[in-house]
Amino acid sequence: IPDPTPDLGEVIIEIKASGMCGSDLHQYRAPRGSRAITTAGHEPCGVVADIGPGVTDRQARIGQRVMDHHYGGCGACVHCHDGWTQMCEEGSVVYGNTGDGAHAQYMKVPAYTLVPMPDDMSFSTGAAVSCGTGTAFGALQRLNLSGRDTIAIFGQGPVGLSGTQLSVAMGARVIAVDIVEERRKLALEFGADAAIDPSDGTAVQQIQELTQGRGVDCALDCTSSPEARAQSVRACKPWGRACFVGMGGDVTFEVNNEIIKKQMTVMGSWTFSASGQADCARFVMERNVDVDALFTHRWKLEQAKEAYELFDAGKTGKGVFEF
Repeated sequence: IPDPTPDLGEVIIEIKASGMCGSDLHQYRAPRGSRAITTAGHEPCGVVADIGPGVTDRQARIGQRVMDHHYGGCGACVHCHDGWTQMCEEGSVVYGNTGDGAHAQYMKVPAYTLVPMPDDMSFSTGAAVSCGTGTAFGALQRLNLSGRDTIAIFGQGPVGLSGTQLSVAMGARVIAVDIVEERRKLALEFGADAAIDPSDGTAVQQIQELTQGRGVDCALDCTSSPEARAQSVRACKPWGRACFVGMGGDVTFEVNNEIIKKQMTVMGSWTFSASGQADCARFVMERNVDVDALFTHRWKLEQAKEAYELFDAGKTGKGVFEF
C-alpha cells in the first residue's frame, strides 16, 4: 500500500517500534474474508514525520517522540472530551483493527491521539505502554492496588506479565497463574512471589494455601478464559476485588455465594484513557520498571510471518517490530 499523507488535523508517525498484542491474534486467527483488510498493530511508537493542515505546534512538531492513543472518535461527546475515545458515543476507530495501524513504516492518525514520550524512554517501552503495559496499569488503578494487597494475576502473556511488573513496583505481593511454564518462569523473574500452574483445576486451592486460607485481596484476569475468570473471583477473600481485561468469551458465577455473600466487587477495565497512558509512562520511568524485559523477541517487519506464527503458539513473552 502507498505511504499515507496527512489530511486536515492529521499527522504521520514514522514508526520506530510496534508491539505485538494478544488482541492482534483475533484478526490473525479469523477466517479469510471475515474481516476488513487493514494494517495491523495497535501499539505505535515513533517520531512525527509529517503534519497536515490545521495542526498546531502545541499538538505536534516534526521529529517529536510520541506514542499513540490508538483510537479515533467524534471529538465532541463526553467520552472523547474525557480522553476515553474508545467509548465514543458515535463509534470509534481502533487503529490496527478497523483502521490502519503501526505494522508499517508510516502511520496516519489524528493529532489529538498523540501522547508525548519521556525523553529517556525507549521506543520499545513506548510501544508496550501504548497498549499491553498501559492496559495492565489501567486495570491496577481500577483495582486501587496498594502495597497492602496480595493480587492473583491470571494469564502471564504480555498484559499479565506487565501486571506482574507493575504490581511489584506498587509494592503488592503477586501470585502469577499460567499454564505455560516459560511464562511462569518469566513472572518469577519479574518479582512474583509465586507462580502456579492451573492445569489440574486446583488454582483456587493453591492460592488459598499461599494466603493462609483467606484468599487474595484482588485478582486480575488477562485471559478471557471462562475458567480463569471464574477462578479469579473464587480466589478472592470476602470484600475482594476482581477485574477482567481479557477480551471475548463469557463466564458463569453462582451469584449468591460467590458474589453477594462475599461482598465482592467485580469490574471490567478497557485499556486506558489518553491521560492514563501518559500516567503509565511517567510511573514506568519514575519507578524504573524494566518494560523492555517483557520483549523476548524483536523482529524486523519482513519477519512478520515467522513472528506471528511463534506468537500464536503462546509460548513467548512479548514481541515487537523494530524499524
